[in-house]
Amino acid sequence: MSTDEAADAQPRRPRKRRPLWKRLLLWAGLLLTGLVGLGVAAFLVAYLAIDVPDPNADFQTETSYVYYEDGRRELGEFELQNRQPVTLAEVPQSLQDAVIAAEDDSFYDNSGIDVPGIVRAAWNNLRGESTQGASTITQQYVKIAYLSSEQSYTRKAKEAILALKIQRELSKTEILEGYLNTIYFGRGAYGVQAASQAYFGTDVDQLNIAQSALLATVLNEPGNLDPAEGRGLNEEALDRYRYVLGRMVELDMLDQTRADRLSQGLPRTPVQPQEDRFGGPEGYLLAMIQDELQAEGFTAEEINGGGLEITTTFSRDDMRAVKSAVRAEQPPGLDELHVAVASVEPGTGAVRALYGGPDYLGDGSDAQVNWATAAAQPGSTFKVFALLAALREGYGLGAIFDGSSPYTLPGTGEAIENQGDSGGVSYGAVTLLTATVNSVNTAYVDLTLALGEGMEGPQRVLDAAELAGIPPEVLRDVDPVPVVPLGFAPVPPVDMANAYATFAAGGERADWFTVEKVVDSDGRTRYTHDPDPEQVMSPGIAADITYALQQVVTSGTGLTASALTCPAAGKTGTATSDDSAVSSSWFVGFSPKLSTAVMYVRGDGNDELLGYLPTYFGGAYPAQTWTAAMEGELAGTDCGEFPPPAYVGGPPPTTATEPPSTTPPPTAGTTQPPTTTRPPPTTTDPPPTTTEPPTTDPATTEPTRTNQSPPTAQSPATTRPPGDPDPPDPDG
Repeated sequence: MSTDEAADAQPRRPRKRRPLWKRLLLWAGLLLTGLVGLGVAAFLVAYLAIDVPDPNADFQTETSYVYYEDGRRELGEFELQNRQPVTLAEVPQSLQDAVIAAEDDSFYDNSGIDVPGIVRAAWNNLRGESTQGASTITQQYVKIAYLSSEQSYTRKAKEAILALKIQRELSKTEILEGYLNTIYFGRGAYGVQAASQAYFGTDVDQLNIAQSALLATVLNEPGNLDPAEGRGLNEEALDRYRYVLGRMVELDMLDQTRADRLSQGLPRTPVQPQEDRFGGPEGYLLAMIQDELQAEGFTAEEINGGGLEITTTFSRDDMRAVKSAVRAEQPPGLDELHVAVASVEPGTGAVRALYGGPDYLGDGSDAQVNWATAAAQPGSTFKVFALLAALREGYGLGAIFDGSSPYTLPGTGEAIENQGDSGGVSYGAVTLLTATVNSVNTAYVDLTLALGEGMEGPQRVLDAAELAGIPPEVLRDVDPVPVVPLGFAPVPPVDMANAYATFAAGGERADWFTVEKVVDSDGRTRYTHDPDPEQVMSPGIAADITYALQQVVTSGTGLTASALTCPAAGKTGTATSDDSAVSSSWFVGFSPKLSTAVMYVRGDGNDELLGYLPTYFGGAYPAQTWTAAMEGELAGTDCGEFPPPAYVGGPPPTTATEPPSTTPPPTAGTTQPPTTTRPPPTTTDPPPTTTEPPTTDPATTEPTRTNQSPPTAQSPATTRPPGDPDPPDPDG
């Protein structure tokens, strides 16, 4: 047998098997390799599948700033977040260093993610500890700008992938700039510019090293590390602040000597006022501005987050004057009292000041009611539109009307009485000028009937009101009845101020407005208001109305306003509600450069003033408030001059204020308005310039009131007309 055959004939030894632990280790290695491979494959698939989303809308918004009419001083702002982006070049190096030292010291070297940190966080999460994650500056920026704050593994994985992608698409400079403009610092501030203002009241480029280190400190936990948020937090904030300075030293960003000096204590961080943007009287202005911008086509998103620069018509000085006047003149302790003031510039319609209430965010249910734009009964201030209608129809200031009281309406037998301003006196035949100065109700009702039969005369009064500037939507539902000039139809104060401004502008009407110009974040002018005034009445008619209202101030119910150092013209008004309660008290007037309306109401705007206000006459608190406001608003300006009367409807009256008739008033039901003195003259040419104007001396005796009950504001077919209970007061 050969050697080979012998070898083949020998039995084979069985192979020795590996120990079980080695086999398990091998399989575990293979499994781990497979899992890692699958993980890498899954990561690659996810990396390719996940696109960088659009940034969160909130962090792409910019605060819109609202300025007074000078375009420099800030009135307020509109914002989704308090954030004003800046370039990285505007951020001091000390702040960049402090943030990097505190949050991500390998920022300029890492790939956008912290792998050891992610593993550590995953291990903690697997052990059942709080869900957490290690975050580089890039990851933090991705979470804020592109994702949500949801604590989940899916969100963390997506965060890591997006961080890697962002790292490839953006430079480190772009990432750091985006991060510093979006991160939250507390105090409602997003981004370093808003934070600099909130903590130190300065722009970010003015920060020093200590201030930079403190912002990097609070950045870690804004709710717990703000040194001004409670006494017990200062020590914790100081510890973190010293840590930030120490890390800056370790990274050669700061020398040890300076760090030791700065570590002695926190920099001063005065608490900046955090008044809500709609707080105080200015809240009413901001709400009006929002409404006007939306009416001009701006969206809510543009207004609140478009980075707009909005220049308004409001004057800061005028606003201060109006607020001061209201505080000084309104009686104290009357919580249900509402005071409204609106000032409009004649010829342009620019609203220079407006007071709708003390606080837009007040506690009361009616706090957000802007009383300067809310309608209320204007009382006898509405008579000026009947005066305008009369002058347009050819009547002059010397035209005679029946001022008897009571006055019986033809066809209905309803008795109209003189009340308030007229003292309840039966005046008999009076000129239109006297009827205006003494606010004679019956003469104005007689005038309205003379303007046309049925509804024609009252409708001409309403048409004249619209012509002067009362919006048609305000007048749309007003019944054309003979008592319409007595002011039962509600009108907002700002509309009354604007209508009276038409007279001050010589008959030029302009719609009132509050927004002058809007510039977007790119510096483009998006909107500019064009006043576009329209000549709606002759300058002569406007001059005659102005002259009549001057006499109201110098010798009539508006005598209080004669204290104004500039020329003044105006009209008092007091109205009553359906239940005969005195519902409002007014003074509306103007100088050559400004028109202002003042209104006092109570409760829901119709509650009783009689017995609540010490005196409810328009010539008292409203006229006092008007005078104080106008004095402040016009201080340091050229007052201007009123034109002389033109007497467009005929010769001037022989006297401004005829005394009351000594003839006993006729009884109700038999009184008829005179018919021989009402037809309009055949010529409307003004008198020769040599004609002397009527005297402005007031009556020597004060009329006695004969009717103490407040009138109502309904159609003459059912109730008495609204009166104007403002007796002439020679002593003011």
